[in-house]
Amino acid sequence: MKFVPFCLLLIAFSGLAQPKFDIAAASDYQKQLNKEYADPTKSPLPEQDLKTFSGLDFYPVNEKFIVEAKFVKSQKQKPFGMKTTGDRRPMYVKYGELHFDLDGKSHQLNVYRNIELVKKEGYEDHLFLPFSDETSGKETYVGGRYIDMRVPLSDKIVIDFNRAYNPYCAYNYKYSCPIVPLENDLKAAIEAGVKKFHD
Repeated sequence: MKFVPFCLLLIAFSGLAQPKFDIAAASDYQKQLNKEYADPTKSPLPEQDLKTFSGLDFYPVNEKFIVEAKFVKSQKQKPFGMKTTGDRRPMYVKYGELHFDLDGKSHQLNVYRNIELVKKEGYEDHLFLPFSDETSGKETYVGGRYIDMRVPLSDKIVIDFNRAYNPYCAYNYKYSCPIVPLENDLKAAIEAGVKKFHD
């Protein structure tokens, strides 16, 4: 099955080097996401949904869900075929760990690199952050959500959960999407980013 690995990588990259708590940047990102999905030449939406599309359902942009994490680069990781919703097994490698606090509790997420994608011009420092949380299957897509990031220049990195978006397969069965690894299931409710498309 055809798969577009990440939506809006270019516009996501344009705002990734934002300072902490940049609410305006998060809001602009969501507006651009809506614009992309409304464009029939770029949208993952099937024709019947595109005809009635008026915008994705987002949580309100919330400063609470822009967190600074400690980045710990992984060492000597072997590439692996990440499971998808189809038959594909794209090759990824665990690039590092993100350690952060939310609501007084400590959390960890693994961040990955797509081995083929980073060979393409413009994506050399791309990182892929898939996650699920306590909203998954309730207010947000059951399969979890993604955030696009860049390799940090230090041991600190900002995670803006307001930029969390759904896999394309949340909208259209023809796509094959990476399945969130079990270790990236957060024991927290991330009430930020895109909600599920259909009830």
